Amino acid sequence: MTGSRGRARERNGQRLAVVGGVFVAVATVVGFGSFALLGDDEAEGEPSNIAATDDPSGQDPSEDSGPPTEQEVLETSGAFLDAWEAGDVRAAAALTDDEEAARAALDALPERASLSELTLNESTPSGGSVPFTVDAVVEYEDAGATQQQDWSYDSELTVVRDEGSDQPVVRWEPTVLHPGLGEGQSLETGPVSELPPVEMLDRNGDVLTAEEHPTLAGVIADVRERYAEEAGGSTGTELRIVDAEGKRVEQLVELAEPTAGQVPTTIDPAVQAATEQAVRNADGDRASAVAIQPSTGEILAVANKPAEGFDTALQGSYAPGSTFKIVTSSLLIEEGLASAGASHPCPKEFEYGGWPFHNDDNFDIKDGTFADSFAASCNTAFISQAPELEDDSLGNHARDVFGLGLTWEVGVQTLDGSVPTQSDAQMAASLIGQGGVRMNPLTMASVSATVKNGGFLQPYLVPPSFDGRTLAQASSALDPAAAAELRGLMNTTALWGTAAEAMSGVSGDIGAKTGSAEVDGQEKPNAWFTGYSDDLAVAAVVPNSGHGGEFAGPVVAEVLNAAP
Repeated sequence: MTGSRGRARERNGQRLAVVGGVFVAVATVVGFGSFALLGDDEAEGEPSNIAATDDPSGQDPSEDSGPPTEQEVLETSGAFLDAWEAGDVRAAAALTDDEEAARAALDALPERASLSELTLNESTPSGGSVPFTVDAVVEYEDAGATQQQDWSYDSELTVVRDEGSDQPVVRWEPTVLHPGLGEGQSLETGPVSELPPVEMLDRNGDVLTAEEHPTLAGVIADVRERYAEEAGGSTGTELRIVDAEGKRVEQLVELAEPTAGQVPTTIDPAVQAATEQAVRNADGDRASAVAIQPSTGEILAVANKPAEGFDTALQGSYAPGSTFKIVTSSLLIEEGLASAGASHPCPKEFEYGGWPFHNDDNFDIKDGTFADSFAASCNTAFISQAPELEDDSLGNHARDVFGLGLTWEVGVQTLDGSVPTQSDAQMAASLIGQGGVRMNPLTMASVSATVKNGGFLQPYLVPPSFDGRTLAQASSALDPAAAAELRGLMNTTALWGTAAEAMSGVSGDIGAKTGSAEVDGQEKPNAWFTGYSDDLAVAAVVPNSGHGGEFAGPVVAEVLNAAP
């Protein structure tokens, strides 16, 4: 601050010259007064040549309560700016009409705004107003190192006469520090954003944006929040005006631009585009779908209609209806209660736990096999086995073999399925995906993927190698023979069962299962469909629409057909 010290000396010289002038004037007046008192040539009662005043200067005291003189303005503003520049906050604040507020604001400035090397240069006053320029250095952290940037701005102060002391003082107001400051506001240097920006990448390394993929907006936001630290970005730094609560009012200087970190995902742009289009084409106002690669567990696509709002595809909690018969079939095969080619009952009605269960349109299958019942989605073929099962049999099998109900580490928020232990009629209803069973397109796509792959691989959207998290693992393997049998059941259903119409145009190694879940108080059932073709498994739900094959089937088929 070389130039400022010279200016301070000049200000001090001005003050000394004035003090000297005042001293001479006072001495002259005192000498004159003494002479007058000693020489009493004036007649008693005649007017005196000396004004009747206690002020030895001979001036009217009322003049001291007027506006500060030009010299007082120069001296007071100069002394204030000198003290502020030198870091003598106590002295600077003492020269204002609100010492407490001024001291608090001046004290906070170096720390909160990170200002140093302050140089203040005043311009020509206009009345009591004194414009001045602030030159400072702002210090901030960026990329792990301390950085510096010059900053200059113009401000103004006003010198007034203090009502209590009649002395000239600086009128304290926030605008003295900076012209943009209002009451209760202050300057602060801090991060541009609370968290560093994060870019979510597809499997090809291209950026996925909410503008281009509105249905992924929630996923992108979740990824940004979860991986802000790991992604390698920076928040940037700014000098700003904040209110009393610390909220940004205005950015004054962007000192360092935020840099985005990057998080890889498994989203396949072609499959994602197809899935988004498929849910848009679905009948009704709502539809959701998820696509998974069975051989890896990678989530290739997530889509909802409407695109904005709750993410039903990953976080929904719906009864999956007959699509859950895939899991129940696996349990029955494991327990020796069913076999694809074996004879299996499918009566019109079966009562369990005091509740009569029936098939759609009350159909029955006489002398049929379990494969026939599965393909036709016969409810009573499954309910009839309830007496042979424990209350917790289905939940245990769903968790231990299909991973449903475990805590999945997908990389974003998900609901990972729920198969609670129930009894009587509710336990029986669970066997056909009703009762307390709750799933979503993610978990039902995983069921198809588990069958196609021959074992459970936890689905994930952010590769676990990115952050070192551990994926959920099923405690029991799916028996290879049972897996082959399940694939045969799903293939039969896709070729001539309830899924045949929807899957008629899908090629490759295919399998599927339909579902229609009744919901209390809802006019139509929720349509479900899950299936696979080669190394792609997809599930969809179209709420309050109708039969799964008619309403959810086309969504799944459209995605499977669009697979690269």
